[in-house]
Amino acid sequence: MSFTSITHTCQYNEDDGSMRMYIRGRPVVMYGPSDHDTLDPAKVAPPPQSKLKLEWVYGYRGKDCRSNLYLLPTGEIVYFVAAVVVLFNVDEQCQRHYTGHTDDVKCIAIHPNKLIIASGQCAGHDRLDARPHIRVWNSVSLATLAVLGSGHIERAVACLTFSRADGGSLLAAVDEGPDHTISVWEWQRPDKGHCVAETKCSVDTVVAAEFHPLDRNQIVTCGKGHIAFWTLDASNVLYKRMGIFETRDKPKYVTCLGFNHNGDVISGDSNGNLIVWGRGTNTIQKMVRGVHSGSVFSVCSLKEGAVVSGGGKDGRLVLFDADLQPTATENVIEGHYGGVRVIAEGRGSQLFIGTTKNCILHGDMELGFLPAVLGHVDEVWGLAAHPTLPQFVSGCWDSLLQLWDPLSHSTVWSKDIGERAQSCAWSSDGSVIAVGCVSGKWLVFDPVSREMVAHHVDGVEPIQTIQYSPDNKYVAIGSRDNFIYIYQVDDNCSRYSRLGKCLGHSSFITHLDWSEDSQYIRSNSGDYELLYWNATTCRQITSPTSMRDVVWASNSCPITFQTIGVWPENADGTDINTCTRSHDNRLAATGDDFGKVKLFAYPVTQPKSLCHQYGGHSSHVTCVRFLLDDSRLVSAGGLDTSLMQWVVE
Repeated sequence: MSFTSITHTCQYNEDDGSMRMYIRGRPVVMYGPSDHDTLDPAKVAPPPQSKLKLEWVYGYRGKDCRSNLYLLPTGEIVYFVAAVVVLFNVDEQCQRHYTGHTDDVKCIAIHPNKLIIASGQCAGHDRLDARPHIRVWNSVSLATLAVLGSGHIERAVACLTFSRADGGSLLAAVDEGPDHTISVWEWQRPDKGHCVAETKCSVDTVVAAEFHPLDRNQIVTCGKGHIAFWTLDASNVLYKRMGIFETRDKPKYVTCLGFNHNGDVISGDSNGNLIVWGRGTNTIQKMVRGVHSGSVFSVCSLKEGAVVSGGGKDGRLVLFDADLQPTATENVIEGHYGGVRVIAEGRGSQLFIGTTKNCILHGDMELGFLPAVLGHVDEVWGLAAHPTLPQFVSGCWDSLLQLWDPLSHSTVWSKDIGERAQSCAWSSDGSVIAVGCVSGKWLVFDPVSREMVAHHVDGVEPIQTIQYSPDNKYVAIGSRDNFIYIYQVDDNCSRYSRLGKCLGHSSFITHLDWSEDSQYIRSNSGDYELLYWNATTCRQITSPTSMRDVVWASNSCPITFQTIGVWPENADGTDINTCTRSHDNRLAATGDDFGKVKLFAYPVTQPKSLCHQYGGHSSHVTCVRFLLDDSRLVSAGGLDTSLMQWVVE
């Protein structure tokens, strides 16, 4: 066989219209349609005319980050998830996004002028492009004002705080590295910020850092087994005094910091106590014991002097007067939202509560709290768009199945299915949702009643993909055990009888597509195979040339003739996790291991195809799907727990 054209990892054979692509050195031969024009593999295909614009981010990182929720004068709350800082006006239901970061944002700080924001990120995939650093930016224009600490910060920015007594000229940061280095920056310097002081902070974890609101050059830090009071002297040297505990009361963790109106420091700890440290001292002035059962995760000093504390385990909110005397007012947030991670004062008596299960609630102490943001708390893998309505469903390792309305950007419902969800699909008429689980089970739910209508088990490995045939008579289940199970579907998608299983793949099933006539299936596997199957007999079709003119109802398999160009040169094979085609056959989108969503002109048959590339996710993008009218694309961010909704422009 003479291959007439070779380009990076592909060889094109004009004689039979086939493309041989090498993934990790392994050849995959794919045949184009018989009426396909001859390809020139050296030619570069242009990107599509359409582009994506980030419209909405679903989720919030409250599970493991602190001091991550604030109210701005614009009426927006500011918080982060994945690599995006979100500015969300709850009343007007609109979001804006700061997208300057390249990996997980771990902390934010608000300047005393309430206009400027600093946000810190961790190290990313690309060591040069995604070094841990701090970005200072304008919350109105979203313009970046300074980038600090790149090449200076070791692992991630754990804490950030602007100076307050001098009008915010300094910014202090604590590194997540082994020495938890504290550094102080003159962030407005024209030479892109100047580090004026730096020293080792603690060998133990540091969870919070705050500049004193009244005393210049005073910083308080706290964390595992300690609270420390820092002074930045005239020669820019940082001096530390450790807080002195009475031995029997020393907590395992000092978990949060606040200040009363006298300038005393208030700390919360893992014993559920609140401690007042006299202004300018490192000694205990007052202790309120057992405020919470478990850790105090947040202390919020309100404008009129009252203080609210929040429990990370008990979910209680307790109101104190200015002298830290308990009042009769307290509230408990509902357990399924998690514990209290952070409290932020809103307008009037309103409070915003960030929770440990990645939700944001709003309300007040008297009337209670309602969700403003709901999210997943574990890896998100399952994502499917409704075939006839503007809705999509997500399934997660947190056992939550959630139905979303992308027009109102809200959750229609959320259901705990008792199993870690790996994949999900709508039936072709939208009457049911099938969920493939990590355990090998797959469950079918009625989206109206939310009741489970069917329950099956195929093997003990995760169900990687699940797809209904276009005529709704069959469902195909692709498992990590290398098999595809085919079921016949009856009684309005409530009764399933197994026809058989497709044997032939030598690795786990990753993706599959149905033909438009519901007769055939094509599938990809973990060792980069593209195989074809007769759906009704469960037999492999060993002649791929006989399948070259089959019309496919979807293109979720990334290894096909129509998606050759989505693979970068020297592709690893594991790089691309997900692929989808728009319903009008004009666009293809992929999600990869580097947090990128890419948009191509479909079909992507040129090995060299240009695309538009979008950041925002900070983990492997596990699934991308177009909504029914192709006006929007939704992406799932795996370990970053977020869902992102993009407008196709």
